[in-house]
Amino acid sequence: MNLTIGLTQQMSLYLVLAYMLTKTPVLRPMVDLALGSPHKLVLYITFSCLCVMGTYFGEQTHDAIANTRAMGAVLSGLLGGPVTGFFVGLTGGLHRYSLGGFTDLACAVSTTLEGTFAGLMHLYLVRRKNLEQLFNPFWVFAIALVAELLQMATILILAEPFTDAWQLVKTIAIPMLLVNSLGAAMFMSMIRDQRAMAEKISSIYSAKALKIAERTVGHLSQGFNQQTAGVVAKIIFEETGVSAVAITDCSKLLAFIGHGADHHLPATPIASAQTAAAIRNNEVVFIDGIEHQFSCSISNQCQLGSCLIVPLRGENEVIGTVKLYEKKSRFFLNLNQTLGEGIARVLENQILHSRFIDQKNLLVQNELKLLQAQINPHFLFNALNTLNAVIRIDRDKARELTQQLASFLRANLKRGTDTITLAEELEHVGSYLKIERARFGEQLEVSWQIAPELTQATMPTFTLQPLVENAVKHGTSTLLEVGKINISAQQIDGKLQLSVTDNAGAYRPSGESDGLGMGIVDKRIKTMFGTEYGITIECEPDQFTRINVLLPMSTGA
Repeated sequence: MNLTIGLTQQMSLYLVLAYMLTKTPVLRPMVDLALGSPHKLVLYITFSCLCVMGTYFGEQTHDAIANTRAMGAVLSGLLGGPVTGFFVGLTGGLHRYSLGGFTDLACAVSTTLEGTFAGLMHLYLVRRKNLEQLFNPFWVFAIALVAELLQMATILILAEPFTDAWQLVKTIAIPMLLVNSLGAAMFMSMIRDQRAMAEKISSIYSAKALKIAERTVGHLSQGFNQQTAGVVAKIIFEETGVSAVAITDCSKLLAFIGHGADHHLPATPIASAQTAAAIRNNEVVFIDGIEHQFSCSISNQCQLGSCLIVPLRGENEVIGTVKLYEKKSRFFLNLNQTLGEGIARVLENQILHSRFIDQKNLLVQNELKLLQAQINPHFLFNALNTLNAVIRIDRDKARELTQQLASFLRANLKRGTDTITLAEELEHVGSYLKIERARFGEQLEVSWQIAPELTQATMPTFTLQPLVENAVKHGTSTLLEVGKINISAQQIDGKLQLSVTDNAGAYRPSGESDGLGMGIVDKRIKTMFGTEYGITIECEPDQFTRINVLLPMSTGA
């Protein structure tokens, strides 16, 4: 009974040390099982020390030492694997061997075997992808129990004389089996609790960050300014529960919500040296109010006592900061510090996405201007030549063509990147085709298949006209026989499909030969509506080419 009590006291000391370890960074890698070489070295040193301490605090019994050394060897093997378990067991065993006694060799061998056995169990569970069992106290109890039985067997085999070994085992077996197995299970239970707490905190952080990302999405797409910053700061304030939230650009305060809002006023210049330093050095600044004193640079009556300042980074530079505050009467939690940095990353991504969309839209506008520039000179040259020929023959027809050309160019010049109705686009295409029919005469026939109810459907400007021009320029104009162009529109599964078909079949898919105009039309549609929309091409060589345009079905109403 006295031996059991003594070993239980040792185990209690072990568990106190284990509790202290859970409050340090030492056990953090063990909790996550993210054990690289440096972490395994720390694991080796930590549990080797526990092995040595277990021997020193042991109970002298029959010229031997009953102790809790096995706990260190078993736990190191379970957490670090067979190599770590072997070396911790070997270290603890060599230390025990140095103390002498008739069981010195048996204890040295058995401790090494215990660490190796536990490490092999680690390997077995990892390969079976059953990592959770490593932290199951019942499994740990069973593994430690088997390891202790292994130790008793080793003593009986190696210790001499056998009668003394047998007497020793009868005395220490039950106390050591129970205490070491129970101690290892309780130690692992503490680590499991730390693991559960870490997962809970991570879950809370992830949920908060996701909610903030969900609520803030879209606001910064309108620009990083005082109005959008005010909305985002309010959302962060509501979701984090901190005492105050501020957002700045690189020169002034854009928004402030919470305690201190009476004197931290938006649009005022940045007054905090710490904020200026965070922007200048592109680094997080944390003023905890204890080791680093926080002092409001505006008012001596300010209730705020700690602050986290996280830079907001653009593509290659800092564009502002997010600042979280707590009052002097409250502690700044580590969760809030981690969450604050996560929030900054979320906002950075939204700002970068907004800039990307702006640049993409600007590129589309420039491409549209390029398309207009491409159409006008080419078409105008042919139209003027046609007018020059018609004027000599039929002045009335020349007058009509001049009006059509004026109408076409007027519509061409007025169009930006807005959407128009199908009716307006057809009017534009009609003006173009009337001039081209005057040029080609009876060699060009045009037919239309468009239901009246579809004419109010909306689409981007310059959707049909470049495709019709492409059909004339690269299709029907190359024919010796009559060129035929059909323009149709139909509704398919709630989507609008426009088709331009010619009877030349001259299309050859070779990348750049697809035509600048057609490529720009396709890119604009995909940019505006998504990759499921855009242009597809059907071609039967020397028979027909059909260009299909798929658009969302929407009206201007």
